[in-house]
Amino acid sequence: MSLPTRVRIVEVGPRDGLQNEPATVPAAVKIEFIQRLAAAGLPAVEATSFVSPRWIPQLADAEEVYRGLERRPGVAYPVLVPNLQGLERAMAAGAEEIAVFTAASEAFNQKNINASISESLDRIRRLADPALERGLRIRGYISCVLGCPYEGPVREEKVVAVAAALFGLGCYEVSLGDTIGVGTPVAARRMLWAVAGECGMERLAVHFHDTRGQALANIFACLEAGVTTVDASVAGLGGCPYARGASGNVATEDLAYLLQGLGIETGVDLPRLVAAGRWICARLGREPRSRLALLPEYQDD
Repeated sequence: MSLPTRVRIVEVGPRDGLQNEPATVPAAVKIEFIQRLAAAGLPAVEATSFVSPRWIPQLADAEEVYRGLERRPGVAYPVLVPNLQGLERAMAAGAEEIAVFTAASEAFNQKNINASISESLDRIRRLADPALERGLRIRGYISCVLGCPYEGPVREEKVVAVAAALFGLGCYEVSLGDTIGVGTPVAARRMLWAVAGECGMERLAVHFHDTRGQALANIFACLEAGVTTVDASVAGLGGCPYARGASGNVATEDLAYLLQGLGIETGVDLPRLVAAGRWICARLGREPRSRLALLPEYQDD
């Protein structure tokens, strides 16, 4: 198996990483955080989510954040939208790319968004047509592709079916998420191959949480299988409120270091990326979860 020559990293820290923070993060801090990530060479930085403030108060400032960005040429700033109301808010704020989400587990979907998989796909269908008509790009997320905190292991055929449905609704790419971090390299690669066999490898991304320390190993296995897009969160920020014990996403710094060591191009300036992670963690009052940020050579911001 050969490795790709270039990998696109999708940074999810400003949305997935900050949405579960217990303290309010000011909009100005979020904007500066996003600017620093883009300046570090990341090609896609998921900026926020236009979800109801009642459900995620931490992202109640979505309009202020998105409108306050100074967008860099060549950088995508996707936003998560849960429904038509969220789509309308995102379009009014000037969004050019949205992300939609569902799960491969019925129980997780019910706990997460109070809907079955079928109902969640219907919601996406209702917002996909107007989004595509307005020229927006749509990226899809599937949670629990390897395991569910309520149902246990998830069958590959369920992931394949949900991914195919999302592509049928107009998604240009689908990100496969190991939400609770139960995956191991062989299982991750097998699941990826199953979905790629139906949908095509070039349209898939992977999204691993590092709950059991397997994220980088899983990513390497998927790189060997042919994936070229990987989601990550700087400083390992994030987690899942509906998945007990699910720690943050794989740290973008550690992922970038791995890819650099493999000779895979990313366009990322590693010292600037580490500095961005340390900067936001200082404002959150915590240490970064990435291994790289703890090394002495990266301590000077």
